[in-house]
Amino acid sequence: MVKRFIIAFVLVAVIAGALIGFNIFRDNAIEQYFANMPTPTLTVSTTTVEPSTWTPNIAAIGTMAAANGVDLTVETNGVVEEILFEANGRVNAGDILVRLNDEMQKADLAAAQTQAALDQQTLERARALQQRGVGTQSNLDQAEAAASASAAQVQKLQAALNQKVLKAPFSGTIGIPRIDLGQFLTPGTIVATLQNLDTMRVDFTVPEQRFAELEMGQPVRLGLTEDNMPFEGRIIGIDPKIDPSTRLVSVRAEVTNPEGRLNPGQFVRVQVGLPAEDNVIAVPQTALVTSLYGDYVYRLRPAEDQNTSSAPAADQAQAAEQEQASTEGNADSASGQPAGQSGEEQVFVIDQVFVKTGRRSTGSVEIVEGLKAGDVVVNAGQNRLTNGARVRIDNSVQPVQVGRSEQ
Repeated sequence: MVKRFIIAFVLVAVIAGALIGFNIFRDNAIEQYFANMPTPTLTVSTTTVEPSTWTPNIAAIGTMAAANGVDLTVETNGVVEEILFEANGRVNAGDILVRLNDEMQKADLAAAQTQAALDQQTLERARALQQRGVGTQSNLDQAEAAASASAAQVQKLQAALNQKVLKAPFSGTIGIPRIDLGQFLTPGTIVATLQNLDTMRVDFTVPEQRFAELEMGQPVRLGLTEDNMPFEGRIIGIDPKIDPSTRLVSVRAEVTNPEGRLNPGQFVRVQVGLPAEDNVIAVPQTALVTSLYGDYVYRLRPAEDQNTSSAPAADQAQAAEQEQASTEGNADSASGQPAGQSGEEQVFVIDQVFVKTGRRSTGSVEIVEGLKAGDVVVNAGQNRLTNGARVRIDNSVQPVQVGRSEQ
């Protein structure tokens, strides 16, 4: 019994020792493999940090309206007799748009004009008698009063007749007719909309914190999207009262619209231009990485195993770019390899640098702390990077900076 126990114990010890030895051997092999494995070199695109002119702005959302725009209505009752315009037609000030049935008003006006003419003749006869001394002053006064009353009645009926015609109050583009021939209209019935699209205005609101930065005549840019703002204008009105419920300030700007691309009621994005600032450190937004610990960028420095430690990272990056540009497209006739690549390609090491950001505008972000002029930062390929990784530069393709052309 004891002999069997000893044999079993020895077998268990041998098996346990074999397992432990295998694990130690495997761990050592893995450690040596990763220790001797070369560090991969990743390819990134970069940008050099340089002081630039920063053009700040106030972003807002506005609604377009015509400088002159009304919904046309009739002033009196009547049946539509003529519609003298077509949808989206161009009309001039004073053009007749709609004519209502006016036969009764014309008849009343004709009767009043006849009576006015008779009263005028009576007045002239009374004056002639007065001059010859056979007429009384009382008869002359009565004749003058009757003539004046008749003339006023003619003017009243003429005004009533004019109300049977709807005229364009200003030049502009007429909208879709909202009436039909033979339709009976009442005062206030909307006939169509008339909009002058040559000059537009945009109404928008600004937070009360930016109220002090607004001025009359200040330039504005606007468009349908933030990266496309082709229209320019200026501020023509600033509400002196801040809305106590929203804490917003109402602002109005005037914009020329020669091609008619803007329409009343349209939603637009607005940027109010502010004075430019010089020597501002800014990087493309693609270079900035946001995390739970803060915002950071990847900054390049020369690899320690190359004889470039005395040169700044910006100079090394520019040298690498020049070397790459000079070797592209030049093939060696014997070997088929690009000429000038006998030496090793420039390699850099990246450092993760946390920065303090400021304002953002049109694809760029201001860096308040963390970077200085001349630093080279990665602007594409950050998702593969870690602190201390080795990289090489390839700036043949750069990420698109939305809106950079607008500044």
